[in-house]
Amino acid sequence: MTAIAILLLAAGASSRMQGRDKLMEDAGGQPLLALMCRRAALTGLPVYVTLPGTTHPRATATGAAALVPVPDAAEGMAASIRRGVMALPAETEAVMILPADMPDVEAQDMLHLAAHYHGKEGPILRATAEDGTPGHPVIFPSRCFEALKTLSGDQGARSILRSETVQAVALPGRRALTDLDTPADWAAWRSRR
Repeated sequence: MTAIAILLLAAGASSRMQGRDKLMEDAGGQPLLALMCRRAALTGLPVYVTLPGTTHPRATATGAAALVPVPDAAEGMAASIRRGVMALPAETEAVMILPADMPDVEAQDMLHLAAHYHGKEGPILRATAEDGTPGHPVIFPSRCFEALKTLSGDQGARSILRSETVQAVALPGRRALTDLDTPADWAAWRSRR
C-alpha cells in the first residue's frame, strides 16, 4: 500500500477567512494543518503538503511531511495539484488528494479508502458521505498523473473525474464533505464538537 502517496493541499490563500488563516486555526489544541498532517502520517503512507512557499508560517505545522512549494498558488487548486503530483517519486502508483481544511477526515478514513485501491489499472476512488454525496479524499492511479500535471484554474480535477471510471467509497456521516472555508464554517463546526 506504500505505493500510494497522500497529497494534502495547503497552498490556498484562505481568502474567505477575513484575514485569518484557516489552516492555522485551532483544531483540538493544534493548528488544523498540524492535525491533518499528523493523521496522514498515522496511515504510514508517504505524505506531501503543498504550501505557498517553504518559509510560509504554515511550514511550522507540517511535521515530517515533504513540503511542496507552489509559487503559482494564486491560480487556485489546480496549481497545488500540478506541483504536488510533479513532486511525487517515480515509483508512486497512486496519489490520495485531500484538501487540508477537512477536519473530520480521520486516519482510518484515509486507510479505508486506500484499502479499496486495486492497482494502477483500477478505478479512481472517491470518498463520499454516508448518503453517497461525492467528497474527499480522492485516489488517482498513476495513469492520471499526466492529466493532473496539466490542470489549470480553480476547478481541481473535475475534468478527470468526468472522463474516468470512479468508484465511490462511503465514509461515516459527512466526514468526506466537511470543509472549513469561512469564520461561520469554523463556528458551526466548533459548536458541533
